[in-house]
Amino acid sequence: MDGNPVGAESLPTKDDRGDSRTTVAIIGGGPAGLTAAYELQRNSTEYKPVVFEADKLVGGISRTESHNGYRFDIGGHRFFTKVTEVEEVWHEILTDDFITRPRKSRIFYRGKYYDYPLKITNALLNIGLIESIRVGLSYVKAQLFPSKPEETFEQWVSNRFGKRLFQHFFETYTEKVWGIPCSEIRADWAAQRIKNLSLMKAVWNALTGANDTASLIEEFEYPRLGPGMMWEKAAELVEDKGGEVRMEEWVSRVFMDGNRVIEIEVIKDVNGVRTPYRVEADQFINTMPVRELIHCMDPPPPAHVIEAADKLKYRDFLIVTLVLDHPDPFDDNWIYIHSPEVKVGRIQNFRAWSPEMLPNQENASIGMEFFCHEGDGLWESSDEDLIKQASEELEFLGLASKDSVIDGCVIRQKKAYPVYDAVYKEALDTIKDWILTLENFQTVGRNGMHRYNNQDHSMLTAMLASKIIMGEEHDIWNVNVERSYHEEMQVNKKPALETA
Repeated sequence: MDGNPVGAESLPTKDDRGDSRTTVAIIGGGPAGLTAAYELQRNSTEYKPVVFEADKLVGGISRTESHNGYRFDIGGHRFFTKVTEVEEVWHEILTDDFITRPRKSRIFYRGKYYDYPLKITNALLNIGLIESIRVGLSYVKAQLFPSKPEETFEQWVSNRFGKRLFQHFFETYTEKVWGIPCSEIRADWAAQRIKNLSLMKAVWNALTGANDTASLIEEFEYPRLGPGMMWEKAAELVEDKGGEVRMEEWVSRVFMDGNRVIEIEVIKDVNGVRTPYRVEADQFINTMPVRELIHCMDPPPPAHVIEAADKLKYRDFLIVTLVLDHPDPFDDNWIYIHSPEVKVGRIQNFRAWSPEMLPNQENASIGMEFFCHEGDGLWESSDEDLIKQASEELEFLGLASKDSVIDGCVIRQKKAYPVYDAVYKEALDTIKDWILTLENFQTVGRNGMHRYNNQDHSMLTAMLASKIIMGEEHDIWNVNVERSYHEEMQVNKKPALETA
């Protein structure tokens, strides 16, 4: 192999360091990567984690960006979980920096706003008595004559809610998010995201005020300065305990010798020049998108593994944050926009998450979220055009005048959502089987496993990866399969972490 470039540095190996600690190189400083580092140090003094993060901020899609003092999420993050290990970790990290916030959200559909969770009077008034009867009959039909086999998102939802309700409240928004027909989205995504919520349960909750599912929770915890606050503090704690978090350094190659990873190539900016250097380590944990990972391996994996990686697809995302010249035009945390007349898919009100997200309480900070593909018309639009479009759509929805917008900011997020299409599962199984042959390398987190995990389950995969390094046996790939999911909220269980 080539030596390190002149002027580049190399991470000392265990033998060179003169101490007995095991070095763990961690690719990515999002929730999974930083949790892995934190967990190693939390349980032992024998490990030195070194985290490599390509961005200028830690947290991945759970980071908190800022513009002229206004802080905002990359998507909304509510905090609750059934995973007690995760709850313990983030309360250790943030201690007293959580606040409890009321939850309020609505759906905009066909020119009307629907309370969400469902309130029976509001829903009946909006949808009308005749259409409500049709929804009920459609549900009965689905129970008597369900679609078989149940392979797609459309079939899965229609079997549980009826085709008519699927068309009203699932189809338009889901296709806006993913950019493909619901008939091409796999049923296993629906089973993961909407598990154990049925029409009868939703109606029962609306009629009785019952609150037995976490998706209907009425309040949640939230870091007072946004979710990025957690990961900024986690990075500090990792470094305080002797680990490293190297910012704006990205991994370009992963070198193998047989079934072991021996080193990685890292790119950093040195005086405006991209400079590579090599890093040897004893163990490796990855969180970069698995499609990119496969193409970074040197020597390359078998041809069928590369072919499988090339079949994986992602959905990208951008948020346009608008500052208004008046206080909040609505008090929801977020609103789902099902209407096809506008491109925006979800709207955040950041003061409703935490007043400390705004430097000026006389103004409003509104996040307009757009789902897109890198390179498409939305993605390639200028920031000026996107701010103009978001302002016009805010006015179209009757929420605020476009003339009230006094500032704006655009953040683009690549690979925000791994796509669950017809070919992803077989491709992912092929990649997983090959990765499991590596002796000292694990891949975790949402993009590292190509799974639409919430933050708590991404963290759990990282915690288990750390425990494997410490000698325990775990099946990371069963997280979100065997572990209870967040909609099944346990009785007497304190709400914790979930990512929208």
